[in-house]
Amino acid sequence: MRIAYFDCHSGISGDMVLGALVDAGVAWDEIERRLRTLALSGWTAEVRQVRRAGFRASQVVIHAPEEHCHRHLRDIVQLIDASDLTPRQKELAKAIFRNLAEAEAFVHGATPDQVHFHEVGAVDSIVDIVGTAVGWDLLGAEQAVSSAVATGGGTVRIAHGQVSVPAPATAHLLQGFPLEGSDIRFELTTPTGAAILRTLVGRCGPLPAMELERIGCGAGSRDLPHRPNILRLFVGQVRSPAEKDLARSECAPSERVWIIEANVDDCTGEIVGYCFGRLLAAGALDVYLTPISMKKNRPGVMISVVCEEQNIPIVESVLFAETTTLGVRRYPVQRTVLSRRIHVLDSPWGPIKGKVTVGPAGSQRFSPEYEDCRIIAEKHGLPLRDVYEVALRTFQNS
Repeated sequence: MRIAYFDCHSGISGDMVLGALVDAGVAWDEIERRLRTLALSGWTAEVRQVRRAGFRASQVVIHAPEEHCHRHLRDIVQLIDASDLTPRQKELAKAIFRNLAEAEAFVHGATPDQVHFHEVGAVDSIVDIVGTAVGWDLLGAEQAVSSAVATGGGTVRIAHGQVSVPAPATAHLLQGFPLEGSDIRFELTTPTGAAILRTLVGRCGPLPAMELERIGCGAGSRDLPHRPNILRLFVGQVRSPAEKDLARSECAPSERVWIIEANVDDCTGEIVGYCFGRLLAAGALDVYLTPISMKKNRPGVMISVVCEEQNIPIVESVLFAETTTLGVRRYPVQRTVLSRRIHVLDSPWGPIKGKVTVGPAGSQRFSPEYEDCRIIAEKHGLPLRDVYEVALRTFQNS
């Protein structure tokens, strides 16, 4: 499993995350190609190699025209929905903005829909956040972990005046995160950086044991005294002993996932079906529907979603956006999973892709991909059952 670790010793901001992703090997050209589909004009980007306190890092600088308008959450959601981002990239970007809106709404005593985005609604901030969502998706990390977060000190001037660091929305977003003290009188963690952590990170702690693949260093906008103003992003593979030697183990590895549930009785089947697809695109591990009886004996459906912890905000945002539910439930469960890998076999009609799972005793089982088998069955006028049986025999004899 690929994991990413945010080392926030010098804080975190949107441009630092974007720089770290690019420095970790995510192609900026691919990120920019997606960003150019947003209906935002006049901005340019510059990827620089810079030094902070003598250490090399990548800095992504967005140049954008000054604007005199403030965007609401709905404006930014419409902007993202109208773009050519993938469904998962859209959900990630919208989840970051929703977390920001909820934090701003809380500290101002308003609702998320009433919040005006000031600095965060500017073009450069939108590009930072959406670019981070695209880059994170391209990185392919399945989990995110964070160190303690340095927030800095002193005061910072925002649209509402001079406030102490961390700014109110930043502090709200960092609830539950361990904070690192600092004598630097400067805002090290911005609301955007805090919202990215809130959306992506599932747990905090020291650097996990991993097979390290790469380290990305994203530079902040200025040099700091006594420390490099750099966000480090460690990317690697985490394998438990059971995963490394599953064939000889007595049991398969166990992991914690979350189940999120919503009951609805006033949605059409078309809406529920559409929501089902969006949940899978948002990273759900599984989605299933259960017929239920609700108040006044109305027939309803319970939508159950299995997901990893870092995807909870995205899954909940899809449920609230696409259904009429007024609330969702979530609870952690343990699941035991078998090791699996993709395998392509050569059948008499051509290649068939599928998954090979390894049982506790080392036995292997092949599950053909339905779409590959369906295409072969239709092309050659064969019963689908026969294609499955030949695929299974071919694997057993290989």
